[in-house]
Amino acid sequence: MTKMIEGGVCAAQGFRAAGIHVGVKTHNTEKKDLALIVSDVDCAAAAVYTTNVVKAAPIHVDKAHLADGKARAIVANSGNANACAPHGEENAERMCAAAARAVGCRAEDVAVSSTGVIGQTLRIEVIENGMAELAAQLSHSAEGSDAAAHAIMTTDTVKKEVALETVIGGKTVRMGGIAKGSGMIHPNMGTMLCFLTTDCAISPAMIKAALLETVTVSFNRISVDGDTSTNDSCIVLANGLAGNPEITEKNEDYAAFAAALKELCTILARKMASDGEGAKHLITCTVTGAADEKSAETISKSVISSTLTKAAIFGADANWGRVLCAMGYSGETFDPDKVDVHFASAAGDILVCSQGRGLDFDEDKAKAILTEHDVEINIAMGEGQGSCTCWGCDITYDYIQINGDYRT
Repeated sequence: MTKMIEGGVCAAQGFRAAGIHVGVKTHNTEKKDLALIVSDVDCAAAAVYTTNVVKAAPIHVDKAHLADGKARAIVANSGNANACAPHGEENAERMCAAAARAVGCRAEDVAVSSTGVIGQTLRIEVIENGMAELAAQLSHSAEGSDAAAHAIMTTDTVKKEVALETVIGGKTVRMGGIAKGSGMIHPNMGTMLCFLTTDCAISPAMIKAALLETVTVSFNRISVDGDTSTNDSCIVLANGLAGNPEITEKNEDYAAFAAALKELCTILARKMASDGEGAKHLITCTVTGAADEKSAETISKSVISSTLTKAAIFGADANWGRVLCAMGYSGETFDPDKVDVHFASAAGDILVCSQGRGLDFDEDKAKAILTEHDVEINIAMGEGQGSCTCWGCDITYDYIQINGDYRT
């Protein structure tokens, strides 16, 4: 049993966070753009990264720093992706070194992330010069997590932050997370950054396993625009201060930890999909009755990634044919004559397609349903027992505006 709590990445014992403005982008004089998360003690650590062949410099550095399954801190900037940029890895290492000096740990025990414009040299000097002030503002309070959450935002319109607690091994265990992601979001990690903290005692091998399982069924089931970023990273730190018996194998305690982590990350994933660039609607697509879970996932992802389906939801147009079309080119084999499609929201539920054929339905009711912010596309396949839910958003005029001049 889990309970939602306040505090974000500072909810778990022994974690501090902060975020300040240092001027990573010369024309931005106000927005926080540098974040730091630190544990009071060493942590078991794990990370999952973008599948894009073109990877940002911080990812290469993190792979080296986290190879031993240990870390103490995470430093991250917004405003510059430090991807395909001059001196990329050198500047990522300098960020880690500056953070390490400020908090008193080894540079190899610092993970680093960046997000923003690709291809421009990172203003590393302003980051180094601001690190002492950033460290001085580190706080165990919710305000520290809030500041860090805002510092990693780019085109996000709201911060993504969540925390929960559960009982593992007879001890209260807390975990929290902050994330950023609004555009360049597509299944297989996709631009998103996510930083997770927990006071659970768990080995590096087991936290890596839990993170891989979690990402597969949360962040890898969202899509905003079909673009997989160069910088996507999800990093988790576990400092063991909850005092539970260390989880070293896949037992009952591991299952409880993995379930809580999945719940936490699913909430963050939904927040990212809901805040897609320019989006007016969160789309939840649930496929049931597929041949198996993999087939259900592939079909659901195809529907939420369909530009035409996204456009129809933006226009509150119950154009179910676009849903069937997206299912049909998903690559999965199924019988279209068995498919039922419902649209649903807080305004009601309506069957728009039965056995692969259109119905005479109430267009006004359908429009009212699709006018709600949270919209569901529920698909029954009639093929087997497989099911899956994925999340996406509509596409709007604002998406083009935001990305038409993103660099300038």
